[in-house]
Amino acid sequence: MHKHFALSLGIAAFVLVAAQGRAGPGQPQAAVAPPCGERAAIVARLADTYGETRHAAGLSNGRAMVEVYASARTGTWTIIATHPDGRACLVASGQSFQDMARHLPPPGEPA
Repeated sequence: MHKHFALSLGIAAFVLVAAQGRAGPGQPQAAVAPPCGERAAIVARLADTYGETRHAAGLSNGRAMVEVYASARTGTWTIIATHPDGRACLVASGQSFQDMARHLPPPGEPA
């Protein structure tokens, strides 16, 4: 279970970094704000509309709680980040979610 949690958080951290975008030299960084709102309302919509439930959660370096929601029935998944002020923002979403049953090898060993 802890391995799945670590894998999910690693994926979430990667998505968070990728979502921030990187501008080239002399180019301004895109200022696209992710959709945000009250956490309870977002979680209710994920459950009601997509059948998604929480599969993993953890704290980011920026003190946000990062959560991965997914549905085994629909295959949809969503990552949200809830900030200390209670504002929750959509980080990423997609399809074809798979819960990994295979354990990852210890660090330093080939996968």
